[in-house]
Amino acid sequence: MPKKVTNALTPLQVRNAKPGRHADGGGLHLLVKASGAQSWVYRFRLNGVSRDMGLSRCPEAITLLEKSKNDELSLAEARDVAAIYRMKVKAGIDPLLERQEAAAQRAAESAQHAAAQKTFRDVAGDYLSSYEGTWRNAKHRQQWHNTLRDYVYPTIGDMAVKDVDTQHVVQILEPIWTTKSETASRLRGRIENILDAAKVKGYRSGENPARWRGHLDKILPPRKRLSRGHHAALPYQHVPQFIAELRAHSATGALALEFLILTAARTGEVIGAEWDEISFDARTWTIPATRMKAGREHRVPLSERALEILHQTQQLGGTHLFPGQRGKAMSGMTMSMLLRRIENSVTVHGFRSSFRDWASETTSYPHEVCEAALAHTISNKAEAAYRRGDLFAKRRQLMDEWADYCASSVIPTEDAEAV
Repeated sequence: MPKKVTNALTPLQVRNAKPGRHADGGGLHLLVKASGAQSWVYRFRLNGVSRDMGLSRCPEAITLLEKSKNDELSLAEARDVAAIYRMKVKAGIDPLLERQEAAAQRAAESAQHAAAQKTFRDVAGDYLSSYEGTWRNAKHRQQWHNTLRDYVYPTIGDMAVKDVDTQHVVQILEPIWTTKSETASRLRGRIENILDAAKVKGYRSGENPARWRGHLDKILPPRKRLSRGHHAALPYQHVPQFIAELRAHSATGALALEFLILTAARTGEVIGAEWDEISFDARTWTIPATRMKAGREHRVPLSERALEILHQTQQLGGTHLFPGQRGKAMSGMTMSMLLRRIENSVTVHGFRSSFRDWASETTSYPHEVCEAALAHTISNKAEAAYRRGDLFAKRRQLMDEWADYCASSVIPTEDAEAV
């Protein structure tokens, strides 16, 4: 039987070792790379399997290096570390598995410590950074920030997110649950989303204390819902008379409201419209996807009257079709306030319904043409997959007829003078 090698290397041999593997005995080997870099490896056999284990960065080696203030293990230090692992293998302990388990434990403890340091404000900030870029509505983004700032952060903003419980959520919601029910309901949902994100990231565990069904609904009374229904609309039969009354107002808001009615557009689409979206030659208004509810670009055919309105507002200057104060976009309330003075029982958005009822009841245009004029999405996925065009030519005819109908009660200028 060959004699076992023990302490075969000397410090000088280690220092001058050539590239390759050099055995010191007892499973300890010196590895030298072609670059001259050296490392120590302990080879052991356990359960019939031979394995190599690097020693340079194991916990025992790090302890020795900290004491000696050296960068690499010396021969004597490598032998000491190998002796520790030799005893473990003799006792049936797999030192590699032990090291992996220890590393996993340290990682878990580190994650647990990080979770303990994560506040609700931290997680909320991460959540907003991830999602607010997907929200097209600037008002919606601002509401998230404002409600968290005003109602949530004073109570749990600096609290570890893992410690937030039902008592804290109720403390936030209860003061406004009946007085500001809509705000409170949305706020509850926002807290729930943030706490869900915290759980997914491992910052907390257990049930979400902001969950409504089966949880908060047992503590807080059902909120008072706003009476919404459909947007109040003017019957289409009354639209021509309304247009006639509207033209008696010379304010920019009146022109904007008439333009909105003629194009069947939404308020945000009109007040945000800029001149580079208009083509007078093509008689079109192209609304970018960022301002469309469906997130898709929408072309609107412009009637002669719609173009007349634009020629008037073009003289006002600025980048917006309907400028407000100091060159900014018109306020969303401008048209609503004007409408209240003329016809208090309807809403600006309701004119889209007026247009839709008129198109359905007085014209023979197909359903899909009328829906396309309103930029409604196709609910049937199969139909949507095959629909490629935007029915623009047919929509132009439809909107020209709508403009004629809207003006049918307007007295022409020469007739008005005769009266």
